[in-house]
Amino acid sequence: MSVGRRRWAVQGYRRQSVKDKVAIVTGASRGIGRTMAIGLAEDGFSVALIARSGDALAEVAGAIERAGGAARVIPLDVSRHEGIQRAVSSVQDEFGRIDLLFNNAGIGTGGSLEVPVEEFERTLSVNLTAAFCFLQAVVPIMKEQGHGTVINVASLAGKVGFAGYGAYGASKFGLVGLGESLFRELSPAGIKVMTLCPSWVDTDMARLSGLPPQEMIQTEDLLKTVRWFLSLSPAACVRELMIECRSEIY
Repeated sequence: MSVGRRRWAVQGYRRQSVKDKVAIVTGASRGIGRTMAIGLAEDGFSVALIARSGDALAEVAGAIERAGGAARVIPLDVSRHEGIQRAVSSVQDEFGRIDLLFNNAGIGTGGSLEVPVEEFERTLSVNLTAAFCFLQAVVPIMKEQGHGTVINVASLAGKVGFAGYGAYGASKFGLVGLGESLFRELSPAGIKVMTLCPSWVDTDMARLSGLPPQEMIQTEDLLKTVRWFLSLSPAACVRELMIECRSEIY
């Protein structure tokens, strides 16, 4: 591509209105996903909400719609991987595009070798395989569009092995590795891939930490981080972001 054509392509990308963009948020019924879905809708995205609880998703959708945004509720147990392609296809059919995948659905599991193999496999199924299946379904759409953004939510436990959390860490280390490979594969195609690696976030899952809520990362902190990332120019790529609680730094 010539310099002139490349400049035109970048300017054309910037001219796209956020109000025309579509995001898929998994694990959207509570915690990080809920905050992210509402925040993206505030920023003008039409948001497809995916989680197991249809009732909880309807509450999130109601909050979005009362604020003048657009939301689509898709109840789905992401461990049933066969439903993921259908869910993504339904979003493309309705909105005609997918600009952002916020790959957030996950479960917390304590334990390492004492974890029953069935629980270990379910942890991998939800935290890693489901994320992989969403990527398989969404990335071809983004390639056809010529652009897109993927944000995978891993964990500090995907960068540091913590005693007593081997099963959870295995799933998150896998997601970090997958994200890094795709960062390098897809960036040349105009698709940004970033992996978020926060430590304890003030959600139901973080009650295991024993930290008081004010000592934990807030879900709004992650929303601000994503807003910053989305504000960067098309040429600026961020592979990974680690965010730690101040009280845990040593």
